[in-house]
Amino acid sequence: MSPEPEGWTFAASTFNWTPDIIAAEREAADIVCSIVADGVTETVELEAGSVWRSFPSPADAEVDALHESLTAVGGTVSMVGLSLDDYTATLRPRSHDERLAFLSPQLRAANRVGARGVRLPIGQAGHRLLDDLLPLLEQYDLTLYEEIQGQQAPSSPPVTAALETIDSLASDRVRVLVDVSLLMPALPVSYLERLSAAGLPPDLLSRLDSEWRDPATGDAVTAFLRSGGVPASIHTLYMNLLIRFGRSPVDDLRGVLPLIGAFHLKFWDLDDTDARVSAPLADLARLLRSSGRPFAGTLTSEWGGHEWLDGVDATAVTRAHLALARTALA
Repeated sequence: MSPEPEGWTFAASTFNWTPDIIAAEREAADIVCSIVADGVTETVELEAGSVWRSFPSPADAEVDALHESLTAVGGTVSMVGLSLDDYTATLRPRSHDERLAFLSPQLRAANRVGARGVRLPIGQAGHRLLDDLLPLLEQYDLTLYEEIQGQQAPSSPPVTAALETIDSLASDRVRVLVDVSLLMPALPVSYLERLSAAGLPPDLLSRLDSEWRDPATGDAVTAFLRSGGVPASIHTLYMNLLIRFGRSPVDDLRGVLPLIGAFHLKFWDLDDTDARVSAPLADLARLLRSSGRPFAGTLTSEWGGHEWLDGVDATAVTRAHLALARTALA
């Protein structure tokens, strides 16, 4: 018997298998179907740009083939991660009509593959585009989730403005997806080890290890970046400290709960030292149960650690993470 409350659906994102998809030793569709066939989960979240070669206008035949293959192994699609390229190939900003036209084929594909939702970054669409997307969302029976993650704290002006826009639409067709990278009490052990191996100063490493949620640590991260001291080999990786790793407390979500329809259970590795992986999930479970509003939605395992971890089996790590998540959320 499933331990999760009624209305909770656990899923896995195909993003976890990004290295396998890039390696292209198997077709992307075969990798997606193996997630279900190998018993990791029955529900998957697709990244449109990585699973369909015909993206950004997915061909019906390619979409239908994936749908049929997934159905054959007992799988379903929770949502599809869309892409909204705001610039043309000549770097000209897309007009409103061009933005709508860019998304329309992806919505059609999400419907054909059997998805219940689609996803965009918080605030990217904007009020006018959301207004014009609503009829398409109705037509295709989809919910659009705008995602907040990392350092996009709900109280920050851009996120607050986007949340107010969603609320003003007064439509269940547009909801919020929260990535728990927003709630990190500490940094991933494997990430700190990678920074250490690259030669980051011991004093900064110590602060990152023990004082991640201290605002002064954020100031130190920015100051070191501006000093030019970040080794070139980890410059991109270092930017996670400014973008992808958040430090918000779970109570910051309390006022947003009525708008939340899904969660990304982001993890980077499974080293749960000081409960750095499980604590945000346990805190989230307490918040959901104390809200007085039963949560019904998808909780999706999403692994970001393949950015710096090589040779890790995505199937094994995702299966282990879902087990950990179920325990923490219970």
